[in-house]
Amino acid sequence: MAEVVTTPAAMNGGASVKGPVVVTGASGFVGSWLVMKLLQAGYTVRATVRDPANVVKTKPLLDLPGATERLSLWKADLAVEGSFDDAIRGCTGVFHVATPMDFESKDPENEVIKPTVEGMISIMRACKEAGTVRRIVFTSSAGTCNIEEWRKPVYDEDNWTDVDFCRRVKMTGWMYFVSKTLAEKAALAYAAEHGMELVTIITTLVVGPFLSTGMPPSMITALALVTGNEAHYSILKQVQFVHLDDLCDAHIFLFEHPAAAGRYVCSSCDTTIHDLAAMLRDRYPEYDIPERFPAGTGIEDDLQMVHMSAKKLQDLGFTFRYTRMEDMYDDAIRTCREKGLIPLAAAGRDDGSASVRAPGERDVTATAGGDVSAPVRAPGGETDVTIGA
Repeated sequence: MAEVVTTPAAMNGGASVKGPVVVTGASGFVGSWLVMKLLQAGYTVRATVRDPANVVKTKPLLDLPGATERLSLWKADLAVEGSFDDAIRGCTGVFHVATPMDFESKDPENEVIKPTVEGMISIMRACKEAGTVRRIVFTSSAGTCNIEEWRKPVYDEDNWTDVDFCRRVKMTGWMYFVSKTLAEKAALAYAAEHGMELVTIITTLVVGPFLSTGMPPSMITALALVTGNEAHYSILKQVQFVHLDDLCDAHIFLFEHPAAAGRYVCSSCDTTIHDLAAMLRDRYPEYDIPERFPAGTGIEDDLQMVHMSAKKLQDLGFTFRYTRMEDMYDDAIRTCREKGLIPLAAAGRDDGSASVRAPGERDVTATAGGDVSAPVRAPGGETDVTIGA
């Protein structure tokens, strides 16, 4: 297996630093921010990416403070059995963030679901064989516990998504919900069988600033009302959010806390698509945010919020710093504008149109109220998408 190491010090760590720890999917939305936070916390980090030579994706990591001394890049791919073994060997912890992702896959069972589950077990096996890994933290999704035909008003760690319902209805993102649910169950079973410490973080829709260069899949969903991406409205119907910074802090908190075990919901804000649209219209009048949703969209006028309870995480001592969706969206929209991923105004209010770029993909253009439901897709391959529902 090929590897790229920034310095010998980054490879070996040192007496004064923590780790080393592995972050999979390190060039993605959550992974890159988590790498930054771990470096800030004094960890030596082994960041796995599919192509360490891809400067566009790795430069944001290599430019981080502390990267020269404590960050190394390792080539690994969830589709390749054993490719994480070298990176994991000798590490004290693993943050498994990466997941195969393709909403438009023609063969989702083999291209998304199977590699997600098999890649999870391959990483668990590598952790067991390494003999040095104290704890694994798996980035799961609210899509593992709150997708079912009749939604409850409150969900927590005891709930599981109805996989058969997802496969039957095939709603937007169904293969993601199935893959994450099956992978989390398989990981928990493997950990129980082999006496391993595994923590899973059930994250809701992640919003906030980011380091990665392209439009993160989570942002494609979060900004659907801005870009007119109607295919993702169903995910925003009764939605919950967490700020990216809080999510990454929670990863480190649960890795370090001696009593952490099992599943933890990580969510700090509940809303409906109606309240979200009202907030965006008020704060961003330059965009054409829908005022109503026509009959046939499945979005009723009298929607009730669905709560994802983070009580277990908070009872352990974790505190969310961001609880207002206004703050989350301000950070996200500012970053997208700075990176040129969305225009400063909607088409018709400016000369530009709402162009959304997914990493490695062509531009997806959404005119005011535009129809992008068919072509919009997340990038194929391995990324770190975390889409709550």
